[in-house]
Amino acid sequence: MQTKQTPVLPFVVAASLAVLALTGTCKAADAGPPDYSFWTKPAWLSDLSLTVKETYDDNVFGVSGLGLPVRTSWINATSANLGLNLVPLLGDQKEVSTLSLAYNPERFNFASVSSQDYTAHRVNGTLKAKSGHVTVSLVDSFLYNDGNKVAPTYALNQISGAAGNQDDKYRNNFAHQLARERLEQSQDRYTASVQVDEGGVFVRPISQLTYYNLDTYLFNTSVAPYKGYQDYVNRYDVNGGVDLGYYVVPGLAVTLGYRDGHQEQQQFALAINSDQHFSTSNYQRALLGLEGKLAPWLTVKLAAGPDFRDYNPDAPISDLHTTRYYGEGTATATLPYGQSLTLGYKQWLFVSSTGLVPYIDSSYTAAYHWNATKQLGFDLGVKYLESNYRLGNDTAGSAPSDRDDIEEDGSAGVSYAFTKQFVLNVAYSYDKAYNGFGALPATLFPAYRDFTHNLVTLGAQFKF
Repeated sequence: MQTKQTPVLPFVVAASLAVLALTGTCKAADAGPPDYSFWTKPAWLSDLSLTVKETYDDNVFGVSGLGLPVRTSWINATSANLGLNLVPLLGDQKEVSTLSLAYNPERFNFASVSSQDYTAHRVNGTLKAKSGHVTVSLVDSFLYNDGNKVAPTYALNQISGAAGNQDDKYRNNFAHQLARERLEQSQDRYTASVQVDEGGVFVRPISQLTYYNLDTYLFNTSVAPYKGYQDYVNRYDVNGGVDLGYYVVPGLAVTLGYRDGHQEQQQFALAINSDQHFSTSNYQRALLGLEGKLAPWLTVKLAAGPDFRDYNPDAPISDLHTTRYYGEGTATATLPYGQSLTLGYKQWLFVSSTGLVPYIDSSYTAAYHWNATKQLGFDLGVKYLESNYRLGNDTAGSAPSDRDDIEEDGSAGVSYAFTKQFVLNVAYSYDKAYNGFGALPATLFPAYRDFTHNLVTLGAQFKF
């Protein structure tokens, strides 16, 4: 039985009005938010806060509406953040500049779709240290979701033939992400490096990991009652290598890099899926890059080059030994009047959590922030995302993989600090996903890959 939940939106509004009444906000903008601290945090406690958000989601599963009905829901999210700065505990030393650990648990309750309730546990750690000409860096982000172990079923019913209407299985990759990221799973990402500088050049051994363990149940989706059920497989990418750098001017270096890597995609057991294709591969990558400050206000980090792939014999692609493009980069501009602009780009080969073929994963992002006053902030963001599966075509499965999925996103947000302890924010995001392969045949129901997704969020944060 589903328990009726009371939205917290009225309580957030009431709390905001109460804070307004108590603190008064008719102050000069330049004065900044008033400080009503009732205690002084120790130096080793960098963050202690509580956040409550109420969100309206108008398409919980990212469906087109042609088959399965669109599900909507209010979502209540409550989170805490505990941040530790461990550097002060090391005593009188200069080598370690950053040693931090943060824990962020967040509970999500879906008022209308309780199967999507979950608790996310995020742990982030950072180490940065320098001794002489040697710099050490380690950044790790870990996520554990305590969520549903049963994935969604994208079918109106379990009967055979056209009346079964199971065409929702022909879905956009970005629709899958909505539900997948709420399910039982663990993820880990790290970047570790040691850089040695000497006489205008440097050498930097480096290693990186992207890991997904999708801990949901697997079923044979060719028979009832699991027609249209979504099986998810585990996957990861790990690599190690070295960068050589030369400072063309102080603070700006040209780099030449090499990576030796491995991508793993779980193979389905025969009892789950008779299609035994999977796309595990080894790769070598050469990179030419640029990193540092192009100007006092502009920081960049760019790298691109060829990616030499060797896929296993069961990968459903025409060329098991292929050379593809790899590129990634960020640019951050610190602009006048409290403004900043961050641009991001990445294109690489990865393996799908829902299919059996590799795909070209591309993302283009822009994020703008403006501190209009010391209390009022504005955010704008846009994204263009593409998952191109046309590297291969697995026709042995129930949903042939020859497709190109695209999503375009826009977002806006406003935040206001009534006091240094209390911040209220409002955010809106709009996603439009669609089929990008014009020659996709009607038998693969391209219209089922199209959907729109709106989120409206009101949040309140209290910082101790």
